[in-house]
Amino acid sequence: MQRGVIVGVIAMTVIVAASNYLVRFPLGEWLTWAAFTYPIAFLVTDLTNRALGPGAARRVVLVGFAIGVIASAIVATPRIAVASGTAFLVAQLLDVQLFDRLRRARAWWRAPLVSSTVASAVDTALFFGLAFAGTEVPWPTLAAGDFGVKLLAAGLMLVPFRLLMNATAPDSVAESR
Repeated sequence: MQRGVIVGVIAMTVIVAASNYLVRFPLGEWLTWAAFTYPIAFLVTDLTNRALGPGAARRVVLVGFAIGVIASAIVATPRIAVASGTAFLVAQLLDVQLFDRLRRARAWWRAPLVSSTVASAVDTALFFGLAFAGTEVPWPTLAAGDFGVKLLAAGLMLVPFRLLMNATAPDSVAESR
């Protein structure tokens, strides 16, 4: 496995496990602490996609998913682990596809911003619906707050993305699908 893929997988595992632990702790009525950790997963996916291509980004997502679900089963409830795994897999693979389609846009920010925003909406709807529907948890307000933070994070993550663009210059060989 490529070094970049290994780094991405480790980052994804830490992000998913931390987020699934932190989602249990509300921060007021609108948020959980996980709202601040999970959006970083989209940065990892987008940087991997930029540097190594969509195939490597999908590998990071799939291996990160497998390890993340196992880690989540240890630190979170089974329902949260399943909801997280489902939302993660669908949203991250969508992010990879959208980023790849938009990566050659003239505006450097378009691919990471659009892919992260759309994938965040899907992730939020899937996770909160699966994890908390039918419970006493006020999940619609938590989902709204979470998505608001994800939108803010999608904009803020443009800063590290831009700073790391030269370090993650696309490899012409890795561009293959």
